[in-house]
Amino acid sequence: MLGAGPGGYTAAFRAADLGKKVVLVERYATLGGVCLNVGCIPSKALLHAAKVIADAEDMAAHGVSFGPPKIDIDGIRGFKDGVVGKLTKGLSSLAKARKVTVVQGRAKFTSAHAVAVETKEGRKVVSFDHCIIAAGSQSARIPGFPYDDPRLLDSTSALALRDVPKRLLIIGGGIIGLEMATVYDALGSKVTVVEFMDRLIPGADPDIVRPLAKRIEKRYEKILLKTKVAKIEALKEGLRATYESADGSPGAPPPQVYDRVLLSVGRRPNGKNLAAEKAGVKVDERGWIAVDNQMRTNIPHIHAIGDIVGEPMLAHKATHEGKLAAEVIAGMHHHVWEARTIPSVAYTDPEVAWMGLSEAEAKAKGVEYEKALFPWAASGRAIGMGREEGLTKILFEKGTKRILGAAIVGLNAGELIAETVLALEMGADAEDIGLTIHPHPTLSETVFFSAEIAEGTITDMMPKARTAS
Repeated sequence: MLGAGPGGYTAAFRAADLGKKVVLVERYATLGGVCLNVGCIPSKALLHAAKVIADAEDMAAHGVSFGPPKIDIDGIRGFKDGVVGKLTKGLSSLAKARKVTVVQGRAKFTSAHAVAVETKEGRKVVSFDHCIIAAGSQSARIPGFPYDDPRLLDSTSALALRDVPKRLLIIGGGIIGLEMATVYDALGSKVTVVEFMDRLIPGADPDIVRPLAKRIEKRYEKILLKTKVAKIEALKEGLRATYESADGSPGAPPPQVYDRVLLSVGRRPNGKNLAAEKAGVKVDERGWIAVDNQMRTNIPHIHAIGDIVGEPMLAHKATHEGKLAAEVIAGMHHHVWEARTIPSVAYTDPEVAWMGLSEAEAKAKGVEYEKALFPWAASGRAIGMGREEGLTKILFEKGTKRILGAAIVGLNAGELIAETVLALEMGADAEDIGLTIHPHPTLSETVFFSAEIAEGTITDMMPKARTAS
C-alpha cells in the first residue's frame, strides 16, 4: 500500500480484515496522509474556531454581545494540533491491532513486484503480490512566483497558522481558498480573494454560491472575479501582487502589497513521483493513472485509488475506492464501482454542498427535469437561528420525479446533503421524500419542503416555485 491517507489506510485495514498481509508505506511520520495531517481535518478544526467567532459577532444583532474576541493564536494552533494528534494516534492503534506493518518513507517502484523505500534507516525493499497506489496529490503552482519566500503560502503552510496577517491575498476562489478565507477573516485578517473565472466555486451551482458570495462580500476587503495575478514581487514591506483581467482587457485593479499571499489554484496528482514506469504502470503527462471499474491499472495486480486516478479529489471518494480495491484483491470479484454520485462540500460560512446532476449538466445531456427551490427565509429553524439566507434546490426527472441532483447552501449544508445522496442512490422520487416525516423545526425539513414543492403539496409556501425545463 503506497500512501496512508483516507483511501490508503482504509484499503490497508480492509485488506487486513480480509486476511491479507499488509505493508503500508507513508511519507509522513504519522498515518492519515495530507487529509488528516495538513488538510481536511486541521482545516475543519480551524473552521470550527472561525464559526464560533462569527456566531458571536452575529448575535450582537440579536441582543447578545460578547465584545471583541481575544485571539490566542498559540491556543488555537494547539487545539488544531490536538485534534490531528488524537486521530493519528487512533489510526496507529488500528494499524497495530490489525498487524499492518507501517514503513515511513518515500517509495518508488523498482519492478512490477517491488518498491524501494527511502527511510531514515536507509533503503528498504518491499516486495508484493498486489499493490494499491494511494499516493495522492500536491498543491499546484503558478510558474514565476517567489516560492522561496515564506510569506507565499500554500494550504499546508496556511494551516500551520504561524500568525494572523493584517492583509491576506488568496489566489483561487475554489473550496480550499474560500475555506482558508473563512478562517483568516474570522481571526482578523483583511482578506482579498482573486478568481480567474466569473464566479466563486466555479464547479458549484450558481444559485447556491450566490448567498455565500453576498455574505462574504460584506466581510472581505475585496473579491476580484475574472482576474488573475500576473506577478508577485517580494518586497521588504510585503508581497506585491500585479493584476490582469482574465480576458486581457484593460481595467485591472492596481498592484497591492499584502503581508501574506495564499496560492490555492488546485492540486495535481503525484503519479510522476513513483517511477511507476518501472512497474509498467501507465501514467499520463499530467500525472494521472487510469483505472477500470475495479480500480485496476493496466497492470492487473496493481490498483490505484484516490486523487491520483482522477477528479473529484475528495477523501470520501478515496475511501470508497480503497475499500473496493481491497475487496477485489481479496477475491470479491462481484465488486465494481457503482456509486451514482459523489457529494462535494465547501465548509465555508454558509456551507455549500451539492451532488448528482446540476442544471447545467442536465441541459448539456438533454435530460428533462423539474426543479424545486425552497428558500430558507420560509424555514422556522433558519429564521430562529438568524440565518435565513440559505437555499435548498433539488432537481427531479420530468415525469417520474426521481431525484437527479441537489444543491444546498446554508448552515450545516454538508450534513443535509447526505439525505439527498441516499435518495439518489436508492432511486427515490419526490413522493418518497415528501411522505417521509421529518422532525420540526429543523433544517432537514428544507429537503422535505423541496420535495413537496415538486409534488405540489406544500403548505408552508405557494407551490408555484416549481419550474420545468
